[in-house]
Amino acid sequence: MSEQFLQLDLLLSQYQQFWRFSPFHLTSLPWADTKLGQHLQQIEPAEIERLDQDEAYRRSYFSEFFPELNQFSPFDLTQEKATEQTAVPFWFSRDIKGRKLEQIQTFALQMQQSDLPVLEWCAGKGHLGRWLSFSMQRKVTSLEWQPQLCSEGQQQAEKLKLSQGFVQADVLSEDAANHLKTEQQIVALHACGDLHIRLLQLASQVGTEQLDIVPCCYHLIAKEQYQALSSLAQQSTLGQLNRDELKLAVQAQVTAGERVTRLRQTEVLWRLAYQELYQALQKVTDYRPLSSVPKHWFSGEFSAFAQWAASQHQWQIPVDTNWDYYLQLGQQRHLLVQKMQLVRSLFRPLLEQWLVLDRAIFLQQQGYQVQVKQFCDYQLTPRNLMISAYKS
Repeated sequence: MSEQFLQLDLLLSQYQQFWRFSPFHLTSLPWADTKLGQHLQQIEPAEIERLDQDEAYRRSYFSEFFPELNQFSPFDLTQEKATEQTAVPFWFSRDIKGRKLEQIQTFALQMQQSDLPVLEWCAGKGHLGRWLSFSMQRKVTSLEWQPQLCSEGQQQAEKLKLSQGFVQADVLSEDAANHLKTEQQIVALHACGDLHIRLLQLASQVGTEQLDIVPCCYHLIAKEQYQALSSLAQQSTLGQLNRDELKLAVQAQVTAGERVTRLRQTEVLWRLAYQELYQALQKVTDYRPLSSVPKHWFSGEFSAFAQWAASQHQWQIPVDTNWDYYLQLGQQRHLLVQKMQLVRSLFRPLLEQWLVLDRAIFLQQQGYQVQVKQFCDYQLTPRNLMISAYKS
């Protein structure tokens, strides 16, 4: 793992000019005068769409510019164990949306087999814990911060007569360690940022026997800069990563529905069109970010969104504004951003593996035996890297 980490660290450092920037802040290609920049300027929109959707094709397409990336190997995709899958009664899966149930089932197959009591970290309604209790007859304690989710999860467990109990707790609080024990298996499926980092720190202090976690949302941290866990990452030539750089690690989408894809594209276009309008009318060059906004805004008119955005930035847009003109500028800017994102996305899997290995090596340094693997296919969830650790 240390050797793999150092190889990733070298590649990310060598090519950091191609991923350590924000495309929204730029108005031209940062490598316009290079062979890569000239190549990007000639790519047609249809080819951009194909490159955006196919990671293997994208890496092959850009291999002449980044040949070392072809030597990089992802973690193995572990085949499901030869265990008979428990049938799912209709009443069990009623409130589990989309791909979530399949993710939970695959996680359960790939986690370490054990008879230890289970602690489900950041449980939500306890879907994972409920499945483990139902399909494997495991005793589960589900730890969750929101009282309403605890209440709903407990009602479900009691209704199904499962050995699952909920504890309402803030895992970031000082007394969170009280819920961890040595003789325990802790599971966490898609715990975000500081939440899973806190788990790794506390579990290693307590000496919890088994951990199976799938990290998510590395950028959701309280501090502006990422605090590396392992000694190797602390000595990295990359220095400290900021939240925007961490966010690159999770900027991968599997095939979404047509409506979701359309709204996502519209949102990016309108944000960029508004940026063109704001910079032109306010006579500034700085990029000003906007907070998240409900997706229904992008089913309406650009003018309404722009006026909302202007209210956030405390200025008024003139009534005679040529909306179509700024939408056209936004489309040009969007095309530019897409080209830059194609290059940045080549380094997304490397950065995610760097972050996962930082966590895995940290656990090794605390005396754990550790394995990292893909617990499911990428199409089921892009966040498919599982860390399994045990301590004798």
